[in-house]
Amino acid sequence: MASYLYASNIGIRLFRTLDIHFYMNWDAISFDWNQVRAFLATVEEGSFSGAARVLDSTQPTVGRQVTGLEEHLGLILLERTVKGPVLTEAGQELLEHVSAMGQAAALISMVASGQSEDVTGKVSITASDMVASEILPAMLIELQSIAPGVKLEIIASNDIMHLGQREADIAIRHVRPEQPDLIAKHIADFRANYYAAIKYLEQAGKPRAMQELAEHRFVGSDEIELLIGILQSRGVSIRPEQFVAFSGSGTAMLQMTRSGFGIALLPEAICDADPRLEKAVDDCPPIEFPVWLVTHRELRTNQRIRLVFDLLSRKLKQYAIDTSAVGH
Repeated sequence: MASYLYASNIGIRLFRTLDIHFYMNWDAISFDWNQVRAFLATVEEGSFSGAARVLDSTQPTVGRQVTGLEEHLGLILLERTVKGPVLTEAGQELLEHVSAMGQAAALISMVASGQSEDVTGKVSITASDMVASEILPAMLIELQSIAPGVKLEIIASNDIMHLGQREADIAIRHVRPEQPDLIAKHIADFRANYYAAIKYLEQAGKPRAMQELAEHRFVGSDEIELLIGILQSRGVSIRPEQFVAFSGSGTAMLQMTRSGFGIALLPEAICDADPRLEKAVDDCPPIEFPVWLVTHRELRTNQRIRLVFDLLSRKLKQYAIDTSAVGH
């Protein structure tokens, strides 16, 4: 019962979010769910024929359902081109909302029917060591109440694992994979900024402008030249010898920064919530980087991978929204 109420609350929150924030032509939250499913499947598969295949329908039926949804909303969601349907701006706006609804509907159905209790087996997730240690644990704990039979393997690695070779089931990446046999979903754009321990800034003096960063010590990754280039593009000239500590491990970088070694380029989502750290320069423009959730084609047929993928998708997107609000 607790799991069912949990899943139902997800659905309620999502519908309320749509009702409050979704400003398109909605007289009420009333539509044919089959039309929405057709729209989602078409976007995911890249064609009406692909959508028909996964929905066990026909191409004309899927096309009519998408057209019906467009007529109901008074919007063009997909441009029909010779290369296939292409999302319009309105379609992208709708997709961001109904994708979450689709995930919630599937979860509600699974939990209500008791299927989630029957989903068992291992799901492996690969992410950078910083994401694996600082972000994922709090996101994935809910899986214990939804599907206690699913066992998680977290592969904390900054190397790109080969999902096509089944080195992992799901990956969190900062670049879109090029392999055609993988399914990639852009979750959000996260932000990075320059942070230092409060005790370091008290000792060394807090920079009043970006240019004053050139007078400070730095903690870096094993790609120091890249970091120097980023700063130079912002008008700040620093030398390699200013990096007093560096590591290929993001977690080690974070800990060295917390300990007061110097200034480091780190994710705002993690550092804004850390009372030991603060931005090295007030009002410093952030550097954005994308977050992609990637898996292989087995997502279509494997319930436990679908369950974990959808949970991560929802949690990462909400995390991006929440931390963006905190940061501003």
